[in-house]
Amino acid sequence: QVQLVESGGGLVQSGGSLRLSCAASGTIFGIYTMYWYRQVPGKQRELVATITAITRGATTNYADSVKGRFTISRDNAKDTVYLQMNSLKPEDTAVYYCKATNTVRGLTYWGQGTQVTVSS
Repeated sequence: QVQLVESGGGLVQSGGSLRLSCAASGTIFGIYTMYWYRQVPGKQRELVATITAITRGATTNYADSVKGRFTISRDNAKDTVYLQMNSLKPEDTAVYYCKATNTVRGLTYWGQGTQVTVSS
């Protein structure tokens, strides 16, 4: 049974920082491309950041809205992906989800989400 468990969310003031973690279990972590998404009520889930599988070079990509402020990384020894969020803004408030995909095997998994609230 594959599980993704996010943690690290919370309440922070505008300009502050948080680091989200997503721990994977039950699978070979390194073969998955990992994503961070976010969602606010009434809106579609938005892709925030991507880091490809180790076999694909662990390449990162970001939404324009977070470039220069957020950093995605992965620790394959700990089967964990991180999202370092700096210079947070109220518009970053959302539930943040991690996702794992392996297109070769046709597999996709989601975590349960963690709330991030940025006060002005």
